[in-house]
Amino acid sequence: MEKKNEFKVVSVNKSRYILPNVLTLIGVCLGISSIKFAMDGNFSYAVLFLVVAAILDALDGRVARLIKGTSDFGKELDSLTDFVSFGIAPAFIIYFWELNKFGKIGWLIVLLFSVCCVLRLARFNLTKFEKKDEWKNNFFQGVPSPAGGCLILLPLIFQLSSFSNFIDLTSITPYFMVLISFLLISKIPTFSFKKIAIRRNMTIFLLLGVGLFFVSIVQFTFDTLTICILTYLFLIPIGIYNYKSKSKTANKIDIEDEQQDIL
Repeated sequence: MEKKNEFKVVSVNKSRYILPNVLTLIGVCLGISSIKFAMDGNFSYAVLFLVVAAILDALDGRVARLIKGTSDFGKELDSLTDFVSFGIAPAFIIYFWELNKFGKIGWLIVLLFSVCCVLRLARFNLTKFEKKDEWKNNFFQGVPSPAGGCLILLPLIFQLSSFSNFIDLTSITPYFMVLISFLLISKIPTFSFKKIAIRRNMTIFLLLGVGLFFVSIVQFTFDTLTICILTYLFLIPIGIYNYKSKSKTANKIDIEDEQQDIL
């Protein structure tokens, strides 16, 4: 008897490439859906959908590397979806919330942010480091697009939090959005958090921190998001200092290697 061929949607060798791309596509669907919520005036859900999209964007690359499912297709798909989810969606959310009050100026700010985001993504795709400069993989040039998309939501998230009882950040929205737009295309080094090594004896504290974060994000969603965004902004100057320190160390090593070669 002839053995019947089993039906397979994708071969076993290709299956590991599916999961990261599925996460990427779910992320872009969430990003587009956030625009719909913003159009309906439901800014709370718009923010939450975009934050979840940012989390999935952070996971898809790590999942791909973990299961050895990286591919050129996945890389291009990730960049295209990043532009939609973090270059267009957050700008539209802020426009429907506040910038539409500024007329043509508000729309120009939306275009500025989107253009800066696509330029940032194009530069990221072309950025490559030599083997001796692998330490630079711990840093991004400028603010990455997912972070930029979340950062411009700060005035809105702040308004939705309990912190708005003390101060109102709505008035800074257009200026803050312009600032983040230029940070996207700047060459300011920011932490990439790609290679974070956790000691085995610190794992329990990491799990505790994740648990506390989950509880706080459920109970105090927008307060926690506000603190996270402010923490990221605080880390930018620390990243600049850390980058310069590592750069000096790398330059010293290069000089020593050159001197040894001469001798």
